[in-house]
Amino acid sequence: MKKQKKKKFWEMRMSADGESGDIFIYGDIERYQWIEEDTTASSFRDDLDNLGDVSTINLYINSPGGSVFEGVAIHNMLKRHEAKVNVRIDALAASIASVIAMAGDTIYMPKNSMLMIHNPWTIALGNAKELRKTADDLDRIGGSAVQSYLQKAGDKLTEEKLQEMLDEETWLSADEAYQYGLADVVEEENQMAASINKDFFAQYKNVPDHLMKEEKSNQLSAEELAERQRIADEAKANSEYINDILGGI
Repeated sequence: MKKQKKKKFWEMRMSADGESGDIFIYGDIERYQWIEEDTTASSFRDDLDNLGDVSTINLYINSPGGSVFEGVAIHNMLKRHEAKVNVRIDALAASIASVIAMAGDTIYMPKNSMLMIHNPWTIALGNAKELRKTADDLDRIGGSAVQSYLQKAGDKLTEEKLQEMLDEETWLSADEAYQYGLADVVEEENQMAASINKDFFAQYKNVPDHLMKEEKSNQLSAEELAERQRIADEAKANSEYINDILGGI
């Protein structure tokens, strides 16, 4: 049996007339490209350049987020681009994926899609001084996301209210995102399923009940689970190998 080629975590394509380009972000945003489905800011930049001189970019998002710095870089690339950027949140734009969405000149959300915003977090080791520095670094990183949200929201959202929502890890419906200026157009519901896995559920504290139910109803087959475990083991081995190299420098 011919093995089916895996769909990349994101994909780009040009229209027939060459005037517009479509970008699909349908998975995690990664710092290292361990597997084909992953992407980095560098690979995103290369393919964005390959779109050529388009006048419109249509960005479709269904992502639980990932690496903050990779996402910020992607957001800034889109903001610098001369083309008009239309963002369509097909199901979920969570965490740093929601910051990427803010690069849109127009943000479209079906009624059953969601936008999740929260403060950045990390895993840290070290003494008290080092941990205090890590906390300060997180505040500065969070500040860049705050500016992205406020720039899009305009006078519909104050910095105080935004910070309150970030502190609480807020999951916004399409209507709520529109109310706060984080979406421009609310559309009819679609049938897209949210792209979020159990590992991300474990990180977040206020995941809506209906997303939890969708996750349980979309259980993977034994073959798919085995393949995912193989990929995870391979990525872990690569990470440990790199750590061994760095530890010897």
